Amino acid sequence: MEKVALVTGSSRGIGAATAKLLARQGYAVCVNYRSQKNAADDVVAAIKAEGGKAIAIQADVSVETEVIQLFLSIEQALGQVTHLVNNVGILYQQSNLVDMSLERFNSVLIANVSSCFLCCREALKVMQQGCAIVNVSSAASRLGAPFEYIDYAASKGAIDSLTKGLSLEVAGKGIRVNAVRPGLIDTSIHADGGEPERAQRLGATTPLQRCGTAEEVANAISWLLSDEASYVTGSFVDIAGGK
Repeated sequence: MEKVALVTGSSRGIGAATAKLLARQGYAVCVNYRSQKNAADDVVAAIKAEGGKAIAIQADVSVETEVIQLFLSIEQALGQVTHLVNNVGILYQQSNLVDMSLERFNSVLIANVSSCFLCCREALKVMQQGCAIVNVSSAASRLGAPFEYIDYAASKGAIDSLTKGLSLEVAGKGIRVNAVRPGLIDTSIHADGGEPERAQRLGATTPLQRCGTAEEVANAISWLLSDEASYVTGSFVDIAGGK
């Protein structure tokens, strides 16, 4: 079975690092992006420069029709998806819950949770024994992200529940579903929240006394997708420096 991986939101950060690593490991990779075409093309170019196989496909994976078309396009170009990484995630400016609008809260849930649901659903229509899904949750699902991103933490809590439930539904088919929960990882998502240096500022508060890298998260994702983790499902790998 040729390994075909879809990594959502892989034009930057953890997604880009994961796409590059999987390509080096022999996967044909779809680099999905919503708006950052040039960045996605750069990821594909880097993969091809190392002899890997990759394509970039634009799709807002929180929109049902676009997800359905995304999977059709991948099948036509690379074959059916065998491995899925649900990496898409958004957050907004740091805020107390009392100051959050319903529009913001719903926007985070749709982007982070509906995208995971839709991609899992479409992937399971073509996956068979030996296939695997990894959802990118967050340590925020355990910690709550008070005074900053309670909406984001709530969305990642939903990802945890979805991961556990789905892993039990499809275990009998030989399909594994796991999640990683990154902590303070040095990526550009912190700039979206209004504090680009947040990971560096808080990294020293972890037992390992530093923030993590996107590549360190990618290593865990690739292991969970691989046959080396063949007896692992419904599990959560915390990549948070011990916090």
